[in-house]
Amino acid sequence: MNPELTEHSPVALISGGGTGIGRAAAHRLRAEGYRVVLTGRRAEPLEAAAAEIDALALPGDMTDTDSTESVVRRTLETYGRIDAVLANAGGHGFSTVVDTEDSSWAASLDANLTTAFKLCRAALPHLVETGGRIVVVSSLAGIAAGPSVAGYTVGKHALIGLTRSMARDYGKRGVRVNAICPGWVRTDMADAEMDELSSAMGLPDRAAAYAKVTENVPLGRPADPEEIAGTVAFLLGRDSSYITGATLVVDGGAHMVDLPTISFDALS
Repeated sequence: MNPELTEHSPVALISGGGTGIGRAAAHRLRAEGYRVVLTGRRAEPLEAAAAEIDALALPGDMTDTDSTESVVRRTLETYGRIDAVLANAGGHGFSTVVDTEDSSWAASLDANLTTAFKLCRAALPHLVETGGRIVVVSSLAGIAAGPSVAGYTVGKHALIGLTRSMARDYGKRGVRVNAICPGWVRTDMADAEMDELSSAMGLPDRAAAYAKVTENVPLGRPADPEEIAGTVAFLLGRDSSYITGATLVVDGGAHMVDLPTISFDALS
């Protein structure tokens, strides 16, 4: 059961809040006593997610300055404060450098980097007032490069730099900023990628594709969105009060696998 909310309950603003990690985080934060505001470009899933937890849905495009500032302003008009921001909006960027057109490059950086920059820029003055927190959702692609994902990889790497810059500049003003790097998570976007992979490799179904991409992950499976939401709640909560500027990898151990030694597993 969700706790009763009052005018003193903290307020969390979540971008990309209609599906996947954003939606799961909304449920988790609501259960922990936050008043939740969801924003994103697609009104229908956003409003459906908000209705599930009695949250406020404010459709908006975080790549657009006016739209982003409007979402922040309307949050303040409704609740009077912002205590936490989850910069979760993201997008594609799936091609090599040579195969990436200017428009695709710009779109990828906008979706994966500019969204976080503009949301945080608009919210930071108000987070200073509340001693607030930010969690930026990067990716395992923020610390490693996959094949043919130049725009996505660069955008996710840059989010870690954005996190560190904000943590450095605003720590003495009471704001903590951290990044998380999820690996494979069962989201709508990942489901679509698994469907494409299963078709290309002749695998029987989506589950087989997830098994394929996580076969060398120490935990041997993708994450559920709720597991990432738990990490978000920790970084936005009191138990992480001395953590800022950190990058927390949440990938089932994938980042530590020594790929050249995988062929030796059969000997162990």
